[in-house]
Amino acid sequence: MSGAAITAGELSERFGLALSGDPGAVVSGVGTLAAAGEGDLSFLSNPRYRDQLRRTGAGVVVMREADAEGFEGTALVAADPYVAFARIAALFDPPAALQPGIHRSAVVDPGAVVDPRAEIGPFVSVGARTRIEAGARLGPGCVIGEDCVVGEGCELVARVTLVKRVRLGKRVVVHPGAVLGADGFGLALDRSGDGEPHWIKVPQRGGVLIGDDCEIGANTSIDRGAIEDTILEHDVRLDNQIQIGHNARIGAHTAMAGCAAVAGSAEIGRYCLVGGGAGVLGHLRICDHVTINAMALVTSSIDQPGEYSSGTPLMETRRWRKSAARFKQLDSLARRIAGSQEE
Repeated sequence: MSGAAITAGELSERFGLALSGDPGAVVSGVGTLAAAGEGDLSFLSNPRYRDQLRRTGAGVVVMREADAEGFEGTALVAADPYVAFARIAALFDPPAALQPGIHRSAVVDPGAVVDPRAEIGPFVSVGARTRIEAGARLGPGCVIGEDCVVGEGCELVARVTLVKRVRLGKRVVVHPGAVLGADGFGLALDRSGDGEPHWIKVPQRGGVLIGDDCEIGANTSIDRGAIEDTILEHDVRLDNQIQIGHNARIGAHTAMAGCAAVAGSAEIGRYCLVGGGAGVLGHLRICDHVTINAMALVTSSIDQPGEYSSGTPLMETRRWRKSAARFKQLDSLARRIAGSQEE
Protein backbone atom coordinates (compact mmCIF):
# COMPACT_ATOMS: atom_id res chain seq x y z
CA MET A 1 0.00 0.00 0.00
CA SER A 2 1.54 3.27 -1.02
CA GLY A 3 0.70 6.93 -1.36
CA ALA A 4 2.07 10.40 -0.81
CA ALA A 5 4.77 10.61 1.86
CA ILE A 6 4.07 12.47 5.09
CA THR A 7 6.19 13.06 8.19
CA ALA A 8 5.49 11.82 11.70
CA GLY A 9 5.26 15.44 12.86
CA GLU A 10 2.59 16.19 10.26
CA LEU A 11 0.65 13.08 11.28
CA SER A 12 0.88 14.12 14.93
CA GLU A 13 -0.57 17.53 14.18
CA ARG A 14 -3.20 16.34 11.74
CA PHE A 15 -4.61 13.60 13.98
CA GLY A 16 -4.00 15.17 17.39
CA LEU A 17 -1.51 12.52 18.58
CA ALA A 18 1.43 12.99 20.92
CA LEU A 19 4.80 12.35 19.29
CA SER A 20 7.83 10.61 20.73
CA GLY A 21 11.00 10.47 18.63
CA ASP A 22 11.86 12.00 15.25
CA PRO A 23 9.19 14.37 13.88
CA GLY A 24 10.93 14.25 10.51
CA ALA A 25 10.50 10.48 10.08
CA VAL A 26 8.85 9.99 6.70
CA VAL A 27 5.91 7.63 6.26
CA SER A 28 5.00 6.46 2.76
CA GLY A 29 3.00 3.31 3.55
CA VAL A 30 1.78 0.98 6.27
CA GLY A 31 2.60 -2.53 7.41
CA THR A 32 2.46 -5.03 10.25
CA LEU A 33 5.00 -4.89 13.04
CA ALA A 34 6.64 -8.03 11.67
CA ALA A 35 6.84 -6.96 8.03
CA ALA A 36 7.02 -3.15 8.06
CA GLY A 37 10.07 -1.36 6.73
CA GLU A 38 11.72 1.98 7.43
CA GLY A 39 9.18 4.08 5.54
CA ASP A 40 6.16 2.26 6.95
CA LEU A 41 3.78 3.07 9.77
CA SER A 42 2.58 0.22 11.99
CA PHE A 43 0.64 -0.08 15.25
CA LEU A 44 0.60 -1.98 18.52
CA SER A 45 -2.86 -2.57 19.96
CA ASN A 46 -2.90 -6.18 21.15
CA PRO A 47 -0.42 -6.88 24.02
CA ARG A 48 0.39 -10.30 22.56
CA TYR A 49 2.39 -8.57 19.81
CA ARG A 50 4.51 -6.52 22.19
CA ASP A 51 7.56 -8.73 21.54
CA GLN A 52 7.39 -7.79 17.86
CA LEU A 53 7.70 -4.13 18.80
CA ARG A 54 11.31 -4.67 19.88
CA ARG A 55 12.19 -6.19 16.50
CA THR A 56 10.06 -4.12 14.16
CA GLY A 57 11.59 -2.27 11.23
CA ALA A 58 8.70 0.22 11.07
CA GLY A 59 9.76 3.85 10.93
CA VAL A 60 6.78 4.99 13.02
CA VAL A 61 4.53 2.98 15.34
CA VAL A 62 1.16 4.01 16.80
CA MET A 63 0.81 2.79 20.38
CA ARG A 64 -0.51 3.56 23.82
CA GLU A 65 1.40 5.80 26.21
CA ALA A 66 2.42 2.89 28.43
CA ASP A 67 3.95 1.02 25.47
CA ALA A 68 5.79 4.13 24.29
CA GLU A 69 7.81 4.37 27.51
CA GLY A 70 11.31 3.13 26.75
CA PHE A 71 10.60 2.70 23.02
CA GLU A 72 13.68 3.90 21.13
CA GLY A 73 11.96 4.52 17.79
CA THR A 74 9.41 7.10 16.71
CA ALA A 75 5.96 6.66 18.25
CA LEU A 76 2.59 8.30 17.84
CA VAL A 77 0.69 7.98 21.11
CA ALA A 78 -3.04 7.25 20.96
CA ALA A 79 -5.70 6.18 23.44
CA ASP A 80 -6.87 3.62 20.85
CA PRO A 81 -3.98 2.76 18.50
CA TYR A 82 -6.10 0.66 16.14
CA VAL A 83 -8.56 3.50 15.52
CA ALA A 84 -5.74 5.98 15.01
CA PHE A 85 -3.97 3.58 12.64
CA ALA A 86 -7.17 3.10 10.61
CA ARG A 87 -7.54 6.85 10.14
CA ILE A 88 -3.92 7.30 9.12
CA ALA A 89 -3.89 4.26 6.83
CA ALA A 90 -6.76 5.78 4.83
CA LEU A 91 -4.30 8.42 3.59
CA PHE A 92 -2.42 5.68 1.73
CA ASP A 93 -5.49 4.06 0.18
CA PRO A 94 -7.39 6.90 -1.50
CA PRO A 95 -10.47 6.01 -3.56
CA ALA A 96 -10.27 6.16 -7.33
CA ALA A 97 -11.38 9.46 -8.77
CA LEU A 98 -15.06 9.59 -9.70
CA GLN A 99 -15.72 9.66 -13.45
CA PRO A 100 -19.21 11.16 -13.81
CA GLY A 101 -21.35 10.02 -16.69
CA ILE A 102 -23.12 6.98 -18.10
CA HIS A 103 -21.06 4.32 -19.87
CA ARG A 104 -22.17 3.64 -23.42
CA SER A 105 -22.93 -0.01 -22.59
CA ALA A 106 -25.21 0.87 -19.66
CA VAL A 107 -29.00 0.64 -20.01
CA VAL A 108 -31.01 3.28 -18.15
CA ASP A 109 -34.81 3.26 -18.20
CA PRO A 110 -36.30 6.52 -19.50
CA GLY A 111 -38.21 6.85 -16.22
CA ALA A 112 -35.07 6.72 -14.08
CA VAL A 113 -33.32 9.86 -12.81
CA VAL A 114 -29.52 9.85 -12.83
CA ASP A 115 -27.68 12.85 -11.41
CA PRO A 116 -25.04 14.05 -13.90
CA ARG A 117 -22.47 13.87 -11.09
CA ALA A 118 -22.98 10.10 -10.69
CA GLU A 119 -20.83 7.43 -12.37
CA ILE A 120 -22.67 4.60 -14.15
CA GLY A 121 -20.19 1.92 -15.20
CA PRO A 122 -20.12 -0.69 -17.97
CA PHE A 123 -23.10 -3.05 -18.43
CA VAL A 124 -25.10 -1.44 -15.63
CA SER A 125 -28.90 -1.62 -15.78
CA VAL A 126 -31.10 0.99 -14.06
CA GLY A 127 -34.84 0.36 -13.78
CA ALA A 128 -37.91 2.52 -13.95
CA ARG A 129 -38.60 5.19 -11.31
CA THR A 130 -35.17 4.69 -9.77
CA ARG A 131 -33.04 7.62 -8.65
CA ILE A 132 -29.22 7.70 -8.63
CA GLU A 133 -27.94 10.67 -6.65
CA ALA A 134 -24.83 12.85 -6.94
CA GLY A 135 -21.45 11.23 -6.37
CA ALA A 136 -22.81 7.69 -6.50
CA ARG A 137 -20.66 5.11 -8.29
CA LEU A 138 -22.21 2.00 -9.88
CA GLY A 139 -19.48 -0.44 -10.87
CA PRO A 140 -19.50 -2.95 -13.73
CA GLY A 141 -22.48 -5.24 -14.08
CA CYS A 142 -24.69 -3.74 -11.36
CA VAL A 143 -28.44 -4.28 -11.77
CA ILE A 144 -30.69 -1.68 -10.18
CA GLY A 145 -34.37 -2.57 -10.36
CA GLU A 146 -37.51 -0.53 -10.14
CA ASP A 147 -38.33 2.08 -7.48
CA CYS A 148 -34.84 2.15 -5.94
CA VAL A 149 -32.76 5.00 -4.56
CA VAL A 150 -28.95 5.01 -4.55
CA GLY A 151 -28.00 7.87 -2.25
CA GLU A 152 -25.34 10.51 -2.50
CA GLY A 153 -21.77 9.18 -2.44
CA CYS A 154 -22.73 5.48 -2.47
CA GLU A 155 -20.46 2.91 -4.08
CA LEU A 156 -21.75 -0.35 -5.55
CA VAL A 157 -18.46 -2.03 -6.38
CA ALA A 158 -19.49 -4.57 -9.04
CA ARG A 159 -22.31 -7.03 -9.87
CA VAL A 160 -24.49 -5.70 -7.07
CA THR A 161 -28.22 -6.31 -7.48
CA LEU A 162 -30.93 -4.10 -6.00
CA VAL A 163 -34.02 -6.06 -6.99
CA LYS A 164 -36.81 -3.58 -6.22
CA ARG A 165 -37.85 -0.99 -3.63
CA VAL A 166 -34.35 -0.68 -2.15
CA ARG A 167 -33.33 2.68 -0.73
CA LEU A 168 -29.71 3.36 0.15
CA GLY A 169 -28.76 6.34 2.31
CA LYS A 170 -25.61 8.38 1.83
CA ARG A 171 -22.10 6.89 1.49
CA VAL A 172 -23.25 3.26 1.55
CA VAL A 173 -20.68 0.75 0.23
CA VAL A 174 -21.94 -2.54 -1.24
CA HIS A 175 -19.38 -5.15 -2.27
CA PRO A 176 -19.55 -7.50 -5.28
CA GLY A 177 -22.30 -10.07 -5.58
CA ALA A 178 -24.55 -8.68 -2.85
CA VAL A 179 -28.30 -8.95 -3.48
CA LEU A 180 -30.64 -6.52 -1.76
CA GLY A 181 -34.41 -6.60 -2.10
CA ALA A 182 -34.99 -10.18 -3.25
CA ASP A 183 -38.20 -11.87 -2.10
CA GLY A 184 -38.34 -12.77 1.54
CA PHE A 185 -38.98 -16.40 2.50
CA GLY A 186 -42.70 -15.95 3.00
CA LEU A 187 -44.77 -19.14 2.69
CA ALA A 188 -48.16 -20.32 3.94
CA LEU A 189 -49.02 -24.03 4.07
CA ASP A 190 -52.46 -24.54 2.55
CA ARG A 191 -54.16 -27.59 4.09
CA SER A 192 -57.60 -26.90 2.61
CA GLY A 193 -59.19 -29.13 0.02
CA ASP A 194 -58.85 -32.82 -0.58
CA GLY A 195 -55.38 -32.77 -2.08
CA GLU A 196 -52.02 -32.81 -0.36
CA PRO A 197 -51.09 -29.70 1.65
CA HIS A 198 -48.97 -27.35 -0.43
CA TRP A 199 -47.10 -24.08 -0.05
CA ILE A 200 -48.54 -20.75 -1.15
CA LYS A 201 -46.14 -17.87 -1.67
CA VAL A 202 -46.89 -14.76 0.39
CA PRO A 203 -46.37 -11.62 -1.74
CA GLN A 204 -43.43 -9.54 -0.53
CA ARG A 205 -44.66 -5.96 -0.85
CA GLY A 206 -42.18 -4.20 1.41
CA GLY A 207 -38.73 -2.87 0.61
CA VAL A 208 -35.24 -2.53 2.05
CA LEU A 209 -34.08 0.63 3.78
CA ILE A 210 -30.33 1.08 4.37
CA GLY A 211 -29.13 3.99 6.53
CA ASP A 212 -26.17 6.29 5.93
CA ASP A 213 -22.57 5.01 6.11
CA CYS A 214 -23.43 1.30 6.06
CA GLU A 215 -21.15 -1.30 4.46
CA ILE A 216 -22.46 -4.58 3.04
CA GLY A 217 -20.08 -7.42 2.26
CA ALA A 218 -19.68 -9.57 -0.84
CA ASN A 219 -22.45 -12.09 -1.61
CA THR A 220 -24.56 -10.91 1.31
CA SER A 221 -28.36 -11.10 0.88
CA ILE A 222 -30.91 -8.75 2.45
CA ASP A 223 -34.52 -9.69 1.67
CA ARG A 224 -37.23 -7.10 1.26
CA GLY A 225 -40.06 -7.07 3.75
CA ALA A 226 -43.41 -8.80 3.38
CA ILE A 227 -45.42 -5.66 4.18
CA GLU A 228 -43.09 -3.22 5.94
CA ASP A 229 -39.39 -2.67 5.16
CA THR A 230 -36.35 -4.62 6.17
CA ILE A 231 -34.17 -1.97 7.87
CA LEU A 232 -30.50 -1.41 8.55
CA GLU A 233 -30.02 1.74 10.59
CA HIS A 234 -26.99 3.98 10.02
CA ASP A 235 -23.37 2.76 10.28
CA VAL A 236 -24.23 -0.95 10.24
CA ARG A 237 -21.36 -3.13 8.99
CA LEU A 238 -22.05 -6.54 7.44
CA ASP A 239 -19.30 -8.96 6.43
CA ASN A 240 -19.45 -11.36 3.49
CA GLN A 241 -22.10 -14.05 2.90
CA ILE A 242 -24.58 -12.88 5.53
CA GLN A 243 -28.33 -13.51 5.29
CA ILE A 244 -30.79 -10.93 6.62
CA GLY A 245 -34.39 -12.17 6.48
CA HIS A 246 -37.46 -10.15 5.59
CA ASN A 247 -38.68 -7.49 8.03
CA ALA A 248 -35.58 -7.82 10.20
CA ARG A 249 -34.21 -4.66 11.78
CA ILE A 250 -30.52 -4.11 12.59
CA GLY A 251 -29.70 -1.23 14.94
CA ALA A 252 -27.16 1.53 14.32
CA HIS A 253 -23.42 0.77 14.68
CA THR A 254 -23.96 -2.99 14.84
CA ALA A 255 -21.38 -5.22 13.10
CA MET A 256 -21.85 -8.81 11.95
CA ALA A 257 -19.11 -11.24 10.84
CA GLY A 258 -19.23 -13.60 7.87
CA CYS A 259 -21.88 -16.29 7.38
CA ALA A 260 -24.11 -15.01 10.18
CA ALA A 261 -27.86 -15.25 9.59
CA VAL A 262 -30.83 -13.31 10.94
CA ALA A 263 -34.28 -14.80 10.38
CA GLY A 264 -37.36 -12.81 9.48
CA SER A 265 -38.77 -10.14 11.80
CA ALA A 266 -35.88 -10.42 14.27
CA GLU A 267 -34.71 -7.14 15.80
CA ILE A 268 -31.08 -6.54 16.78
CA GLY A 269 -30.21 -3.46 18.82
CA ARG A 270 -27.54 -0.80 18.54
CA TYR A 271 -23.81 -1.39 19.07
CA CYS A 272 -24.18 -5.18 18.91
CA LEU A 273 -21.50 -7.58 17.65
CA VAL A 274 -22.48 -10.86 15.99
CA GLY A 275 -19.73 -13.41 15.42
CA GLY A 276 -19.13 -15.49 12.32
CA GLY A 277 -21.62 -18.27 11.65
CA ALA A 278 -23.97 -17.15 14.42
CA GLY A 279 -27.72 -17.33 13.91
CA VAL A 280 -30.71 -15.40 15.26
CA LEU A 281 -34.14 -17.03 15.06
CA GLY A 282 -37.12 -15.11 13.77
CA HIS A 283 -39.31 -12.69 15.75
CA LEU A 284 -36.73 -12.33 18.55
CA ARG A 285 -35.44 -9.08 20.03
CA ILE A 286 -31.85 -8.44 21.08
CA CYS A 287 -31.23 -5.30 23.14
CA ASP A 288 -28.38 -2.81 22.64
CA HIS A 289 -24.73 -3.62 23.46
CA VAL A 290 -24.92 -7.39 23.09
CA THR A 291 -22.09 -9.58 21.76
CA ILE A 292 -23.06 -12.92 20.21
CA ASN A 293 -19.97 -15.12 19.89
CA ALA A 294 -19.14 -17.14 16.77
CA MET A 295 -21.37 -20.11 15.86
CA ALA A 296 -23.87 -19.30 18.62
CA LEU A 297 -27.60 -19.78 18.01
CA VAL A 298 -29.95 -17.27 19.60
CA THR A 299 -33.22 -19.07 20.39
CA SER A 300 -34.83 -16.55 22.76
CA SER A 301 -34.87 -12.78 23.12
CA ILE A 302 -32.05 -11.04 25.02
CA ASP A 303 -32.96 -8.07 27.22
CA GLN A 304 -29.69 -7.57 29.11
CA PRO A 305 -26.44 -6.25 27.56
CA GLY A 306 -23.49 -8.63 27.71
CA GLU A 307 -21.64 -11.42 25.95
CA TYR A 308 -23.47 -14.62 24.97
CA SER A 309 -22.31 -18.00 23.61
CA SER A 310 -23.78 -21.40 22.79
CA GLY A 311 -22.74 -24.70 21.25
CA THR A 312 -20.09 -27.25 22.20
CA PRO A 313 -16.37 -26.68 21.70
CA LEU A 314 -14.39 -28.68 19.18
CA MET A 315 -12.96 -31.94 20.49
CA GLU A 316 -11.57 -35.20 19.18
CA THR A 317 -14.37 -37.17 17.47
CA ARG A 318 -14.28 -40.16 19.80
CA ARG A 319 -14.67 -37.91 22.87
CA TRP A 320 -17.42 -35.90 21.19
CA ARG A 321 -19.47 -39.02 20.47
CA LYS A 322 -19.27 -40.05 24.12
CA SER A 323 -20.33 -36.57 25.19
CA ALA A 324 -23.21 -36.52 22.70
CA ALA A 325 -24.48 -39.82 24.08
CA ARG A 326 -24.36 -38.37 27.59
CA PHE A 327 -26.33 -35.30 26.53
CA LYS A 328 -29.33 -37.58 26.02
CA GLN A 329 -29.00 -38.84 29.59
CA LEU A 330 -29.04 -35.39 31.21
CA ASP A 331 -32.84 -35.17 31.50
CA SER A 332 -33.22 -38.50 33.28
CA LEU A 333 -30.26 -37.66 35.51
CA ALA A 334 -31.82 -34.30 36.44
CA ARG A 335 -35.13 -36.02 37.28
CA ARG A 336 -33.34 -38.54 39.52
CA ILE A 337 -31.52 -35.77 41.35
CA ALA A 338 -34.73 -33.78 41.81
CA GLY A 339 -36.50 -36.89 43.09
CA SER A 340 -33.78 -37.66 45.62
CA GLN A 341 -33.90 -34.07 46.90
CA GLU A 342 -37.67 -34.29 47.42
CA GLU A 343 -37.22 -37.44 49.48
